[in-house]
Amino acid sequence: MKKKAEKKTEADALRAELATISTVILTTFQGIKVEEDTKLRRAVEAAGGQYKVMKNTLAQHAGAGTPAEKLLQNLHGTNSISYTRTDPVALAKVLTKVAKEVPAFKFKAGWVEGRVVSIDEIKNLAELPSKEELLSKVMFLLNAPAQRIAMAMNAVIRNTAVVVNEAAKANKFGGGAEQAEAPQAQETKS
Repeated sequence: MKKKAEKKTEADALRAELATISTVILTTFQGIKVEEDTKLRRAVEAAGGQYKVMKNTLAQHAGAGTPAEKLLQNLHGTNSISYTRTDPVALAKVLTKVAKEVPAFKFKAGWVEGRVVSIDEIKNLAELPSKEELLSKVMFLLNAPAQRIAMAMNAVIRNTAVVVNEAAKANKFGGGAEQAEAPQAQETKS
């Protein structure tokens, strides 16, 4: 068992982390296998988050004075938390995928950007496009008008070249008309 000083140190370290996060998702892990837990931890870390299993009293003490305090009060049963400083959508996507694959892993509640959210809101968050997808869509939308202008300018140049080429073939320019009259004049002299 951990000594009281170790528990206090662990709670203080977690409190320092929780003070700087944007998202916390509270889950239950009862019945999850070790290899599933390992995959879960790696997936959460790959998404830029942390996953911890802890005693309820430790979570309550660690949450005191942090933005996630309301979420971590009055905990019952076996609980685990996942949290991130960066992208809440990426964390929700990873946890939702795990919840589908591992029936023992269930959502309890969440805290996102300053407010407590329900299980349904966490699932809706997981369905949103990721930050990278949204940025690529915005960049496409910003780039599209410039591409259209460039295409229109190229079309004007291309169309002008086609018209000039067709006019030259049809001898619509001054030099072609003089050459056409010269052979006719020679034929009438003979």
